[in-house]
Amino acid sequence: MVVPVYNEQESLERSVRVLHATLAEQFGSSSQPIEPWRITIADNASTDATAEIAARLAAELPEVELLHLDEKGRGRALKRAWLESTADVVAYVDVDLSTDLRALPPLVAPLLSGHSDIAIGTRLGRGSRVVRGAKREFVSRSYNLLLRRAMGVTFTDAQCGFKAMRRDVAQRVLPLVEDTGWFFDTELLIIGERAGLRIHEVPVDWIDDENSSVDIVATATADLRGLVRVWRSILTGRIPLEEVYAELGRQPFAPARPPSFFGQVIRFGIIGGVSTLAYAGLYFALQFVVPEQLANFLALLVTAIANTWANRRFTFRVRGPQGALKHHVQGLVVFGVAWAMTAGSLAVLHHYLPAAGPHHELLILTAANLAATVMRFLALRLWVFRHRASHAPLGAPRRVVTSRDRVLSS
Repeated sequence: MVVPVYNEQESLERSVRVLHATLAEQFGSSSQPIEPWRITIADNASTDATAEIAARLAAELPEVELLHLDEKGRGRALKRAWLESTADVVAYVDVDLSTDLRALPPLVAPLLSGHSDIAIGTRLGRGSRVVRGAKREFVSRSYNLLLRRAMGVTFTDAQCGFKAMRRDVAQRVLPLVEDTGWFFDTELLIIGERAGLRIHEVPVDWIDDENSSVDIVATATADLRGLVRVWRSILTGRIPLEEVYAELGRQPFAPARPPSFFGQVIRFGIIGGVSTLAYAGLYFALQFVVPEQLANFLALLVTAIANTWANRRFTFRVRGPQGALKHHVQGLVVFGVAWAMTAGSLAVLHHYLPAAGPHHELLILTAANLAATVMRFLALRLWVFRHRASHAPLGAPRRVVTSRDRVLSS
């Protein structure tokens, strides 16, 4: 259990003693251990008496040790402490102990059993009880909502200071995490989930520390920059998600059998028909409140994103997060071509029929959208999901050879 600290001379001793007593009660003492444990105080270049207090605690309590770093950074401290640890499970808790420590056993239990790879406390899940100001609550919920929408992840709370992971997972994933500050948690979880690791969430009771020195605005700004960096790294393959998935990811029971070409056409046709109806409804509603070209763009954008997701899932049967971000970017490229086709049809209509009304526009755009749908199927089959046709038959031996093969096996 790592406790990262920077200039915490006022609260360090009390918190460590409470944590030590709680761990002894929950997991046994050194003389009668139920599960062996250790506390590591990771001092991030403190300039007050934090290091001296930590050294005294380490000398007095047999299960406590001190790790001193010459540079600041919570992420840097956690990364070093976890990578140097020999424990089966590595964890951390904030020094203010805002999280009720009774959640520790359910946090580490699925890791010790091998059921899960990473475990996190969540202040935003059902069953959580949280006491904090409206500003922090709004910022936290907004950030996690943005995170889920932008990165396609499902965990609910990235920044709760109450996390654990198996050591074998830490040894593989931590070298890929670049951030050394507060974004460390988010980056770790994004890489973990996108690589197919199982993340276990524990609802916690949490009371905000009124004396917290964290700058919310600066932290949020840094986190947004971190999201852009990680998004770019995943898209370009700089973070080798497929390799991590092949080594640690929760493999499916069997690779999904892709439908036949005829089956793909039928599925795509159904999804395309629904998308066309949705597009027509959206455009008809939007063109009364925004200019026609903007209404066309927004209606096509919304239906294109939903169309790519549905075809990935049902037409080409791609499962798991591997390649999802790339597929959606490629889908947006296809969307751009489709938008150009429909926008061009509007321009042609008004060139030859200047008095055309909304019903004429709807008719010509629906026809153009049908043509764009055919183009989209060919682009998805021959470009975006072109490797799916070379899937091995169901039940055939699986062998990971190249990055391309790793994508296929997922």
